[in-house]
Amino acid sequence: MTELTLTRPDADLRGTATGTGPTVVLLHAGGETRTVWTPIAALLKQCALRTVAYDLRGHGDSAGEATKLAPIAADVTAMIHSEPPPIVIVGASLGGLAAIASLAALPTAQAVAGLILVDVVPNPDPARVRAWLADRDLRTHDPLVEDIFNHTPELLATAAELTLPVLLIRGGPTSPLTDAEVNQFRAVIPTLKVTRVPTAGHLIAQDAPTDLAHLIAAQASTWLTSQHPTPASR
Repeated sequence: MTELTLTRPDADLRGTATGTGPTVVLLHAGGETRTVWTPIAALLKQCALRTVAYDLRGHGDSAGEATKLAPIAADVTAMIHSEPPPIVIVGASLGGLAAIASLAALPTAQAVAGLILVDVVPNPDPARVRAWLADRDLRTHDPLVEDIFNHTPELLATAAELTLPVLLIRGGPTSPLTDAEVNQFRAVIPTLKVTRVPTAGHLIAQDAPTDLAHLIAAQASTWLTSQHPTPASR
């Protein structure tokens, strides 16, 4: 493993790179840190994939405040452009929303071979999300959550313009994500692929890391191989 520092105008972000090969950037959920990806990074390393996982601003070892989506999305843009393209982005919850927002810029989207969203869509139901957070005593994230809700139209508009492939990995019945929200998202991205980890809740990286790692490895390898096909044998 290699420790990383990404210097932003107002904060230093700390990260970890694991393995060698094409790069998968892992973006954790709000309230988590990059360590949630450790078992997943170990499995992806065995699949000849390199992973990069940062603590998002205001989380873990990274400085800054996590009160608005825009600075976090700008950080993700910087992460993407700090790596040789093409890369795959995996974003869980907050990480997924920040990834979508970062892809509004065409040069950023062009550097990404595919996007994997982990139990998150750009149009979450505010009441269900607030209830889920309240049940877990996560009210400290309310300013950020409300800011995200304010940006729902922009996130949907960005998603509608994406030409890169998108996979949504859903949790099971305890997830706050609903079928209606997924169907609305599919209407925005008709090519959206959806799969499910039924034994997991919203935080799939915590609940079912092995299942999640296998899904990420299979899809990321496919996308990255299509970008860098293996030379034909002679």
